[in-house]
Amino acid sequence: MPRPVNDILRDEAVRHSIYTTRYTTGVVNKMLALINRADQDIIRRLQARNLPGARTPYQRRRLEALIKGLRKMNRSAYSAMSNLLRAELRDFSNYETQFLANQINAALVVDLKAVTPPLGVVYSAAMSRPMQGKYLREWFAQLEANKARAVADAIRLGVVEGETIDQIVRRLRGTRAANYRNGIMAIQRRHAEAVTRTAVNHVMTNARRSLLQANPDIVKGWQYVATLDGRTTDICMSLDGKIYEARENAPEPPQHINCRSTIAPVTKSWREMGFDKDELDPGTRASMNGQVSAKETYQTWLKKQPASFQNQVLGKAKARLFRDGNVTLDRFVDPTGRSYTLAELARRER
Repeated sequence: MPRPVNDILRDEAVRHSIYTTRYTTGVVNKMLALINRADQDIIRRLQARNLPGARTPYQRRRLEALIKGLRKMNRSAYSAMSNLLRAELRDFSNYETQFLANQINAALVVDLKAVTPPLGVVYSAAMSRPMQGKYLREWFAQLEANKARAVADAIRLGVVEGETIDQIVRRLRGTRAANYRNGIMAIQRRHAEAVTRTAVNHVMTNARRSLLQANPDIVKGWQYVATLDGRTTDICMSLDGKIYEARENAPEPPQHINCRSTIAPVTKSWREMGFDKDELDPGTRASMNGQVSAKETYQTWLKKQPASFQNQVLGKAKARLFRDGNVTLDRFVDPTGRSYTLAELARRER
């Protein structure tokens, strides 16, 4: 008996979400490279001169002039990051829209084809919708301001307390014992990474919603699909599996910063499309009965996937233990730290 179309589309939504996570890692790496260069420039600027004191008006003016110069370097870095991310998101929104249309077309009979809305419109629609209450430009303005303030405060505090430049640099950069993850700059990098990951998810959801709304003759709604593992938030667990009409004002990913949930299309049945039969052709590749997959955890879903895919997600050694029942999952990560470019993502999902 052919599988219901909506089962196929939900499975593909989960698989695509995993691949997209690796693409997002590639985008994050590009963003962090810009931040790291700016941070190195800031550290070199500090180490290249003697810090003025803060006792006299002249010393304070010199100190503020130094901080102003560092703030300008910081602003330039975040401007470059914002431009880079916008370019990535524009290309990704185009890819995501066409990818979902191809997914639907592959699952349906040949006679039915999903139409794609104008690609530029999809990206503009995503950018015109707030992400967790703020537009993307506002998120980057906040990231820039927070970083500038944290660096300035650290320098002023060090000067007032008579610290050496090395001590101030240590506060900014962190300590080698902690792999430099405990410094002010590392904290700000993690904030930028979280916003970047959330922005990709935001664009993915908006591209999917735009495509689904453009195909009311085929699609009746969408299903919220959460990644159910040890890192899933309460809000995403509560929404997982819920179905909404395509044009309904409903909760959608990202529901929070670093949200990994997605949405899957819910197609109409033959009868809902106006045909007088449950199935037009018993030889169709998939059943258009309008039914929707039941809830399942990420672990039970991964159990059903081919060994080759499990190896990609977990790495061969861990995947072997997983298949033998010796490992339970509390997260999915790429153990090698690999990331995908948009071209690599397209190649793997072709």
